[in-house]
Amino acid sequence: MAHDWLAEDVLTEDQEALRDTVSDIARKYDMQYWIEVEESGRYPAEWVKELTDGGWLSLLIPEEYGGGGGTIPDAALFLETLNRWGGNGGAIHAQMYQMGAILRHGTEEQKQQWLPQIANDGLRLQSFGITEPDAGTDTTRIRTFARREGDEYVINGGKIYTSRFHQTDLMLLLVRTEKYEDVEKKTDGITVLLVDVREAKQNGQIEYRPIKVMSGHHTNQLTITNLRVPVENRIGDEGKGFRVILSGMNSERLLVSSEYIGSGLYFIDRAVQYSKEREVFGRPIGMNQGIQFPLATAFTELRAASLMRWHAAKVFQEGSRDGFYANTAKLLSSKALWNAANAAMDTFGGAGLASEYGIEQKFRAARGPLIAPISTNLVLAGIAHRDLGMPKSF
Repeated sequence: MAHDWLAEDVLTEDQEALRDTVSDIARKYDMQYWIEVEESGRYPAEWVKELTDGGWLSLLIPEEYGGGGGTIPDAALFLETLNRWGGNGGAIHAQMYQMGAILRHGTEEQKQQWLPQIANDGLRLQSFGITEPDAGTDTTRIRTFARREGDEYVINGGKIYTSRFHQTDLMLLLVRTEKYEDVEKKTDGITVLLVDVREAKQNGQIEYRPIKVMSGHHTNQLTITNLRVPVENRIGDEGKGFRVILSGMNSERLLVSSEYIGSGLYFIDRAVQYSKEREVFGRPIGMNQGIQFPLATAFTELRAASLMRWHAAKVFQEGSRDGFYANTAKLLSSKALWNAANAAMDTFGGAGLASEYGIEQKFRAARGPLIAPISTNLVLAGIAHRDLGMPKSF
C-alpha cells in the first residue's frame, strides 16, 4: 500500500508520524483476523484493547484531563488509517465524536469527573441512545421520557439501533423531559443525559436485544424501565438537548467520512494489486481498460471526497458549525466508497465472492454508509432547502 495516496500535502509532520504509528498497529491485524471477526460475529476486542491501552481512543481529550490533546483532523487521519489497512473504525469511533458533547456542553465538574477516567482508566463511552422505532430520522418525535424526582431523573422508554451497548460503560442518552405535544417548538423539551450503564445492565433497568445486521455491526434494541440518573449527569440545559446533539453531528460526519475514504482506498489497493497478478487470456487483467477505468474513476472520487473532508475538518477546527462541508464530505465519501467497492468486486470477479479474499465482507459493509448515520437523500434535502433556498420538503 502506498502512503503517498493519502493527502500528504495537508498533513503536518506530527500527523505523518501519527499515520505511520497507527499503520504499524493496524498492520498487525491482518486480513485473516478481520475475516475471522466478521464470520464469528464477535467484537474485535484485542484490536480495541491495544488502541485503548495506547491512548488512541482518548486522542480528542485535552491533555489537562489526561488525553492526547489532538484535533479533529488528527482523529480523521487516525480513523482513515485504521480502515485503510482493513480495520473497522466503526467499532470505536463513537467514543471520539461523543467526546465533543462533554467538552463543549459539559460542566467543569463533569469534565473532571469523567474525562480522566476515560483517558486513564479505560472507561468506555461507546454508545449513543437516540433512535426510536417510531421516530427514526425525525428525532424530535422520540418518546423515551425522563421524569424528574428530586435530584434524579426516572426514565422509561426504549431505543433501537443503539450500537456497542454491550461494549460500553457510559452512554449518552437522548430523552424527552417535556412531551412533544406540550412544546411550542418541536426541538424543545429534549435533554441529553450521561448514563453509567454498568449497574443498569446488571439490575435490569436497561435490557438489550442484539439486532443482527448484514455488516456485522454490533447494534441493539434497548428497553429502559425506571432507570435512575442523577441530575448532575445532564449534559447542557434541560430541554435544550437538541442543540447538544446537533453540535456533535458535524464531527461525527467528518470522522465517518474519513473511515469511508480509508475503506475505499483499501478496495483500490487490493484491486490494483490483484489486477497486476491475475492473468486471463495470457495477460494481466489490469491491462484491460474495463478494469482500469472503474478503479481510476473511484480513485479520483475518493481523492475529491478527501479534499472536501480536509476542508470540512479545517473549518470545524476553526470553530465553524456550518454543516454544509461535513455533510457534503459524508455524501461524497459514501458514494465514492460504494463505487470503489463495486469496482473491486468487478476486478476480483468470482474470487470476490469468496470470503478468503477479504472483499465480500467489506463489500457488504460498504452499502450501509449510503443510508447511515444519515441518508444520502436527507443530506441532499438539507442542501436544497438550506443552501439553495428551496422549499423545505419535510
